[in-house]
Amino acid sequence: MNRNPKYEALLDYLKQLDRVVLAFSGGVDSTFLLRAAKEALGDRLKAVTILSPYIPKWEIEEAKELVRELGVDYEIIEAPLIDEIKYNPDNRCYLCKTAVFSMIKELAGKGGYRYVIDGTNFDDIHDYRPGLKALAELGVKSPLRDCELTKAEIRSLSRELGLPTWDKPPYACLLTRIPYGSELRTEDFEKIERAEKYLMDLGFRAIRVRCHDDLARIEVGRSDRSRLFDEELMDRISVKLKEFGFRYVSLDLAGYKTGSLNAAIGVTG
Repeated sequence: MNRNPKYEALLDYLKQLDRVVLAFSGGVDSTFLLRAAKEALGDRLKAVTILSPYIPKWEIEEAKELVRELGVDYEIIEAPLIDEIKYNPDNRCYLCKTAVFSMIKELAGKGGYRYVIDGTNFDDIHDYRPGLKALAELGVKSPLRDCELTKAEIRSLSRELGLPTWDKPPYACLLTRIPYGSELRTEDFEKIERAEKYLMDLGFRAIRVRCHDDLARIEVGRSDRSRLFDEELMDRISVKLKEFGFRYVSLDLAGYKTGSLNAAIGVTG
């Protein structure tokens, strides 16, 4: 690839950290950061993925494969659903990040690693991200943000580096599919995961299945909405999602929007 000034700055930044543990989800940002950290730090890098009821199994498998391909030391940490977020409070992201990254920091300390890093990018500081407060309190470093790398730049550089995630759609944990104030149940995570995987296998890329008790509210990208107006396809989807545990299946006519459930707590951006 052509040497990009921001990429070079990122490598220099990472080299100064010496020994790090990277919180790795397998998404666009963390995969790009993993690739850069491997180049900058070599064997002084460890990747850690969280295994939790609200993380889809397919995403864990993708993360494992990416780490294997890049040849990075790797560990999976099991993180239970903590009592503090059992009823999905509006500060759940802060509470969850605090619990999860405390576990990662403990692992890093025992292994002699100096820092924990994550894939927060420069665009994220302009979005509603309550978990960023937890990362700041715990001293987690965000190299992509600090080096002012935007999502578009990360995708472009990922493509130049040959990373398979360069055009991967955005994804978030399954907690974001359930309205605030609702009890979080393992069976709901399972039916959401199965429903979204089914729709992705049908070719829908930007997809969310919001869970309102026994009603599924499907959000797809605006360019995909017309596909769902096929009666045969609608029937197939309805039957399948009911097999997964939903009683009612609906389509959100406005299409997919990141954080659509945040409107209930007064956040519209």
